[in-house]
Amino acid sequence: MRDKDHGAIRMFGKKLAAWVVGHPRDALAPGVRHHMALAAFVAWVGLGADGLSSANYGPEEAFLALGGNTHLAVYLALATALTVFLISLGYNQVIELFPSGGGGYKVATTLIGPHAGLVSGAALIVDYALTIAISVASGVDALFSLLPLEFQGLKLGVEVAITLVLMVLNLRGVKEPLHLLVPIFIGFVLTHGALIIYGIAYHAPMIPDIAPATWHETQHFAGQVGWFSVIAVLLKAYSLGGGTYTGIEAVSNNVNILKEPRVRTGRWTMVYMALSLSFMAGGLIILYVLWEVRAVEGQTLNAVVFNTILGTIFGAGSTLSHSILTLVLVFAAGILFVASNTGFLGGPAVLANMAVDRWVPHQFSQLSNRLVTQNGVLVMAVAAIVTLLITHGDVDVLVVLYSINVFVTFTLCLYGLCVHWWGERKQHPNALGHLVLAALACFVTGSILIVTLFAKFTEGGWLTVCVTSCVVALGIAIRRHYSRTSQQLAKVDALFATAVPSQRDVPEPEMDKNQPTAVFMIGRSLGAGMHTLLSLRKLFPQQFRNFVFVSVGEVDSESFRGDARLHELQAEVSATLEHFASYCRQRGLSSATFESFGPDIIFEINKLVDQVLAEFPNSVFFSSTLIFDDENWAIRQLHNGTALTIQQRLHRRGIPMVILPMNL
Repeated sequence: MRDKDHGAIRMFGKKLAAWVVGHPRDALAPGVRHHMALAAFVAWVGLGADGLSSANYGPEEAFLALGGNTHLAVYLALATALTVFLISLGYNQVIELFPSGGGGYKVATTLIGPHAGLVSGAALIVDYALTIAISVASGVDALFSLLPLEFQGLKLGVEVAITLVLMVLNLRGVKEPLHLLVPIFIGFVLTHGALIIYGIAYHAPMIPDIAPATWHETQHFAGQVGWFSVIAVLLKAYSLGGGTYTGIEAVSNNVNILKEPRVRTGRWTMVYMALSLSFMAGGLIILYVLWEVRAVEGQTLNAVVFNTILGTIFGAGSTLSHSILTLVLVFAAGILFVASNTGFLGGPAVLANMAVDRWVPHQFSQLSNRLVTQNGVLVMAVAAIVTLLITHGDVDVLVVLYSINVFVTFTLCLYGLCVHWWGERKQHPNALGHLVLAALACFVTGSILIVTLFAKFTEGGWLTVCVTSCVVALGIAIRRHYSRTSQQLAKVDALFATAVPSQRDVPEPEMDKNQPTAVFMIGRSLGAGMHTLLSLRKLFPQQFRNFVFVSVGEVDSESFRGDARLHELQAEVSATLEHFASYCRQRGLSSATFESFGPDIIFEINKLVDQVLAEFPNSVFFSSTLIFDDENWAIRQLHNGTALTIQQRLHRRGIPMVILPMNL
């Protein structure tokens, strides 16, 4: 009865997961990757939305940092727009040089060194978690600008709930949340664009006088405090508006999910984002100046200025004015929720790239049945929720935490480009131009990083530095363990090198499929597989007459990037199985091979088990597991324990399976 209850519970859990997350996708099905790939416009929504949405908090933070010196906002608007284009042009080079994606992490790793890549990757992981947190918090702020102050206490709960909803949408797959949110994105662009244009046009008679009036006020201010102080105030505001430039990294980091031709799609995505962001951010700062906006408790600065503009059109306090303001702020919140999706796309992508390089556990490169990096999505969601709880969803604090890591990655990436183009200066005809652009962008981002770090270190900046440093230290420890394990496995491979079969053709021995059959589950390590085979023959020298080898090619984030890599994976698995089959033929042993491919190894193994049992009913399954002298809980988390999980499932079905230990 208990087994039936457990079975019913498991079945219910599977049905619930399929309903929430969706049914599995076939990684090898023709066109599945192309179906999931994003065109430039959709990528602009899913990736560029992060940058565009920052117009809801970046310009406000920069403007408020000016204090009473609002005349400096004109310089700030121009500098912001120019910086967006400068960084975007620099990252266009990243897209060209790294069309398979990876962004700042790949650039720093390849062009500077692995440890620079680790720092960049750690900064990105923290940054993407903060992307989710700040976008959700700012979106909820926009919505609560419409409500009385007494509702402010509900904001944190709403933020956590929205984060969980977005997590589920991303577990379903890349396009699911994007298709749902495209109308919101378009609504944001149209409503905010219209209000910015009207707000500036309304004060058109004043515009010719802005430049001379701004210069006159700046000279007067400099006469009172000195030019150094003027520049310091402007630089501080400029750096604290650093959140405005986010989203640029996300495009280069996710080039691999763009439609072919990827480089062209990536460039167009970057163009859309740069144009829209510079217009929104610069236009909003100009609106603050023209409409003489002041902060109001419980409302965003955008809500204040839009309410004022709508009041001049439809009458202050009118029902129509309030209704339109509600629509505008709903779209603002919506675009911020779209932007938070960038964290769910970019964060898992960075974790997957770092997992391939062994800085984080291998599990982060694995794909779920829905062909998404499920573990990364879950980690991003948990990290964002913890961040919201610690900071109480305070956007002012989150912006500081956010901006520091954004510009760590920017600076390392652009410095890597400088190193690259300096090395290519004699070979590449356009190297000098690329070098100048990358160096200028690197100087700008590095300056913003230094100013932000010093200006806000005691106001939360220290926390970002500590968390990022902890991620770096953890990455170093994980890679050391994997390196030691790889070295030990290499010794095992060398030990069994004499077992490599000769190349002469040997006829296949006759096979009686009803005889006792040993089935070996072969993984990536040739030595581990040979260890299991030789150990079995030593322990049971005459017990088995047939030897069957099964292997699953794991379709992870790396192999899913393109058709060529999938073909390589298929060839590798086939070659490995042929090695064991050939070994058996050389020794007159009957053998057969089975292979499968997919993101879920356990699911694919279960399918192969059914196929093997259909042909070889008298089978016993064998696998191996690594045993470490210093094994502990942390080390066990770095290895997926696939063999034990499969053994438990087969034992429930009454199928014998033996795991042979392999000491390292």
